Amino acid sequence: MALLETILFVLQIVVAIALCGLILLQHGKGADMGAAFGSGSSGSLFGAAGSANFLSRTTSILAAVFFLTSLGLTYLGTTHAKSSIMQQGVMQDAPVTKAVEGAAPGSTVPAPAKSDPVPVPTPSPASTSKAGEVPK
Repeated sequence: MALLETILFVLQIVVAIALCGLILLQHGKGADMGAAFGSGSSGSLFGAAGSANFLSRTTSILAAVFFLTSLGLTYLGTTHAKSSIMQQGVMQDAPVTKAVEGAAPGSTVPAPAKSDPVPVPTPSPASTSKAGEVPK
């Protein structure tokens, strides 16, 4: 399957580059005014009207190939991603730890066992909050 995915990916890139080139080669509807006075078809490789049909048909075929390779890559991407990181999450294998209050930032201690009660810290009288005081 990896070989098929690589082939589809390379084909997708080549078709995308070819599509960009073909779209840039085509002239818009306003470019027909110069051809009416004789200057438009003199440098044309396929003749006066032959390039429009050839380039538009080739563009539509390459667009269809681009869409098919997109669908193929999407299908292969969804079938390979059965147990991807997006479905599991990044924190599932992280060790369970708790930060100690008053400890240095970044330091952790192991979580207490299930039978141990979790101590609740009580504020000491010396460390009362002074949030209500407004400086003058």
